Amino acid sequence: MNKKILIKNGTVVTASDTFKADILIEGEKVKAIGQNLQEKPDQEFDAQGCYVFPGGIDAHTHLDLPFMGTSSSDDFETGTLAALHGGTTSIIDFAFQSKKKSLKEGLAAWHEKAKGKAVGDYAFHMAVTDFNSETAKEIKELIQKEGVTSFKTFMAYKGAIMIDDQQMIALMNECKKWGGLVTVHAENGDLVDSLIQSSREVGNLAPRFHALTRPEIVESEATGRALDLAYSGNHPIYIVHMTCESALNRVREATKRNQQVLVETCVQYLLLDDSLYDLPNFEGSKWVMSPPLRKKKDQDALWKGINQNLVHTVATDHCPFCMDQKKMGIDDFSKIPNGAPGIENRMELMFSEGVLKNRISLNQYVAINCTAPAKIFGLYPQKGTIAVGSDADIVLFDPKKKHVITQETQHMRCDYSSYEGWEVTGKVRTVFLRGNLAIDQGKAFIGKGFGKFIPRKPFSQSNPF
Repeated sequence: MNKKILIKNGTVVTASDTFKADILIEGEKVKAIGQNLQEKPDQEFDAQGCYVFPGGIDAHTHLDLPFMGTSSSDDFETGTLAALHGGTTSIIDFAFQSKKKSLKEGLAAWHEKAKGKAVGDYAFHMAVTDFNSETAKEIKELIQKEGVTSFKTFMAYKGAIMIDDQQMIALMNECKKWGGLVTVHAENGDLVDSLIQSSREVGNLAPRFHALTRPEIVESEATGRALDLAYSGNHPIYIVHMTCESALNRVREATKRNQQVLVETCVQYLLLDDSLYDLPNFEGSKWVMSPPLRKKKDQDALWKGINQNLVHTVATDHCPFCMDQKKMGIDDFSKIPNGAPGIENRMELMFSEGVLKNRISLNQYVAINCTAPAKIFGLYPQKGTIAVGSDADIVLFDPKKKHVITQETQHMRCDYSSYEGWEVTGKVRTVFLRGNLAIDQGKAFIGKGFGKFIPRKPFSQSNPF
């Protein structure tokens, strides 16, 4: 018999509505939403004074990722557990194709990493690093049989994972046949390599030169080029981790020709700036990521972009490396593993810095963190909202509780925090995953292997934008 849970007295918030209601969960699904529900549940939770949000969806994570001679420090167990503590119930991670190997082999390798380990639910994007006539034949099956419906391309990291424009055009054309969505890491890889070489030749090797060798033009040029390639074939396109005003302006121009463009930014680009790279004693290496942190004016542009509906989702690009890993580049910034922790902090920071500072509304908060990622990536309405029949992925959120982010109290497997000492108002109190109590008052009630792989619908069938 399915267990019944009743959440009473909370304020339910979706992407479109805010209202007082009780929620009845039966088994893994939301059974009823209404005023003063009279069910006799097996368990009851009083959400008085709390917002009741859908579980967060982080559409950009890298768990257990081999990269730059090491691997990201969170695996699927520690990473998804940390996500749950922060109110994120589902992630979309990236399965990578290896050079001269098939997409299916890459996907199988990532299934192996996650299966039996993940605590929260997960799906996969497919990172395409070697697109050719054989790879093209796999796209249909990945979309229709494997539930992997989005395909990541890199315009940077030449010689490792970068593909050229011809390959990207071919991938877009293949995805169009079957309803797939191409997503793009937009940085001009050749320009980056040239700038890095010039910097190294004159002995500029400190962490700050990571940002200086990846200036705005690197991102804006690649963004514009990707948009033009997509426009030429009437393809939808999703730009990942946008960081700067000039790249956003390329999107703004593309919308004037009625192009379908979807844009993601990340918490760090909304809240942190490039002054951190100037910290002494190699501290700046903590924020070496690609693209790098930008200026205050870029933060402002991205917040405004959310309100202008030019930026649709906020993710983390969670790819943590501990300091001994970062020190691989202590004598050369180009050897510092790119990435930082953040999967646990997104929901609380976006509330404290977004909603409470009047940068976004409460409903926008749910849209960018939960609903839009679900709609864009074929998880809606199973995930991303609170509705009868949806998965009971629910967060009880105390909007008044103050706390400070520290490495000591985080659950991510990393020996520093990107937001050390940050004072936050608003805290995740209780999390349900598919109707099961997952987190309550900082304590986990589910563990390794509870998370499920969630196959996704094709973009052509699910996208309402």
